[in-house]
Amino acid sequence: MVKLGHVYKSLFEEDFKVLRVLERLHGRREYIPLSLIERESGIHEEKLVLILSKLHALGLVRRESIGDEKAYRLTYTGYDMLALRALVKLNVIEALGDKIGEGKESEIYEGLAPGGVHVAVKFLRLGRTSFKKTKRVRDWAITESLSWYRQSVVAAEREYSALRELAIHKALVPVPVGYNRHVVVTEFISGVELYRKPELENPRGVLNSVLETLAIAYHKAQIVHGDLSEYNILVKLEDEKPYIIDWPQYVYRDDPRACELLKRDVYYIVKFFKKNYAVEITLDNALRSVLEYTPN
Repeated sequence: MVKLGHVYKSLFEEDFKVLRVLERLHGRREYIPLSLIERESGIHEEKLVLILSKLHALGLVRRESIGDEKAYRLTYTGYDMLALRALVKLNVIEALGDKIGEGKESEIYEGLAPGGVHVAVKFLRLGRTSFKKTKRVRDWAITESLSWYRQSVVAAEREYSALRELAIHKALVPVPVGYNRHVVVTEFISGVELYRKPELENPRGVLNSVLETLAIAYHKAQIVHGDLSEYNILVKLEDEKPYIIDWPQYVYRDDPRACELLKRDVYYIVKFFKKNYAVEITLDNALRSVLEYTPN
């Protein structure tokens, strides 16, 4: 397993300079010829080849031949390094620990913010393996021909924006700390994923709290999660508070699909609690509690 923190510590300023050049040139073509990298970076070819060889060995770039010339492109790990560099400079994080979670389109790491504050660092990884699926469910991925890394950047921007708005309205979500490129940093929630079926003293209360967060999102932030399941709910066992995570695919309340997606979100979570915790509540009543919620 790649230790992102260890890779980051092995890099020097000229390494980051080359990575930034590749990022900047990515919009024109996928693989960037060595001669163009040399011209844009101002680094002499002999030294540049050594730097690119190091980056290739670390898995930060990929290499192939175009005619008689070598060409390079960024990998997600290379893009990770650029985001981490920016977040360190912005004093959002100062250390990165081990990977603690992995989803279909993201990886989560432990981290430390200045002052020793425990944070979660989420790396969005859309596009290269799930572009067809992304196009089917996300309007922002089809309004233009987004590259793999731009899809992840837009997803991170959306997630940060949603979490910030929801946190303002006191919804049970991780409070966002900052973001850069495809990486979102939030407070660390020490909880258990609901899909693991943790022992709950008051499962009905947990379900009610989930529905209340959906209601706050719908009425105050005016958004619908759109992909809710037991896999993106964390429960803090000491107080049995459920935190809803993974918001980049949200839709606005006035979206034609909003009602259908809200109903699906409620259906999945009600079904899970009924099956695993014997909580009896009809879909209609649960949905009504969200739609008829009276904001304070």
